[in-house]
Amino acid sequence: MWSPAEGAGQTPGMAKTAPPAPSVDAAELTAELTIPLTTTEAAYVEAARSANTLRGYRSDWREFTTWCAHHDLSPMPAAPSTITGYLTDLAQAGAKVGTMARRLSALRFAHRLRELPDPTATARVVAVWEGIRRTHGAPPEQSKPLMPPELFHVLDACPQVKTWRTARPDEPHLGGARDRALLLVGFVAALRRSELAALQVHDVAEHEHGLVLTLPRSKTNQTGQEVELVILPRAHNPQHCPVRALRWWLSLAGITDGPLLQGVTKANRPSGKPLNAQSINALVQAAVERAGYDPAPYSAHSLRAGFVTYAHLRGASDRAIARQTRHRSLASVGTYVRVEGAWTGNAATELGW
Repeated sequence: MWSPAEGAGQTPGMAKTAPPAPSVDAAELTAELTIPLTTTEAAYVEAARSANTLRGYRSDWREFTTWCAHHDLSPMPAAPSTITGYLTDLAQAGAKVGTMARRLSALRFAHRLRELPDPTATARVVAVWEGIRRTHGAPPEQSKPLMPPELFHVLDACPQVKTWRTARPDEPHLGGARDRALLLVGFVAALRRSELAALQVHDVAEHEHGLVLTLPRSKTNQTGQEVELVILPRAHNPQHCPVRALRWWLSLAGITDGPLLQGVTKANRPSGKPLNAQSINALVQAAVERAGYDPAPYSAHSLRAGFVTYAHLRGASDRAIARQTRHRSLASVGTYVRVEGAWTGNAATELGW
């Protein structure tokens, strides 16, 4: 069994107001859409989608029903003309194609729960939707990769000492230690923010070369049928070692079980509560800003994107990168490195002008 205390002591769109609309989570849908489900069945319905997906569906359903109320239209069942009118308004208001696609998914989900025909599959909706995608489609915005040397600067800017205005003596900065662990584990393990948030102490195992993380579920393994393993090798430079940073954080916080990454109170103590995806995003941006960089282009995804880009620049093959990122398609790996890779081995850089 891996002991977290081992190695302790090493410091390393539409702004109209309208009446409130019904939301779309499984529990409320069972009552709102009069689905005769038991409490246990409703819980399984909710488990069929991730918490982030259901949160998005709630927001999307509220937006759609608000729009319908403004136009005196029925949201359930929605007529094809209602959906195409909604999509047209969204497109004219400048909504992104990805946002509109998710809203269509929410409408499809709500109708299927009530065993109603999927209104998004009608010829009228399909034709309008294809036209919108061709007219307004654009590559998705990607977070800027966070990788060395910027990553090292961000790590160096993490606070190490907690000082107090009272007579309380200085202490190691627990939030700074947590942020270093988050940044290094997130980068080297190439984890998604939801995976970072879900990590538990029992998901970490000792190995002669470092640590092994077990991910029971992920974006591409939501049912947990295939356990995914991610390695955390020791780094030559102790200041850049994810194993050392993780052990130091857990040792300082006294964490031996439960959530691996937790909040930190104002009293410099672990909160006992896991970080969520949104807070991880905010912590990464705050860490970037501490180092003097503009945080706007960065997000939690910058760690995963940074690993892929940096590994590629260091000569790793797409297949080797995918073993760590768990990408099922090598083409997906290529989307991260397209910009940086375009400068390597390109004749345009060798014109001699």
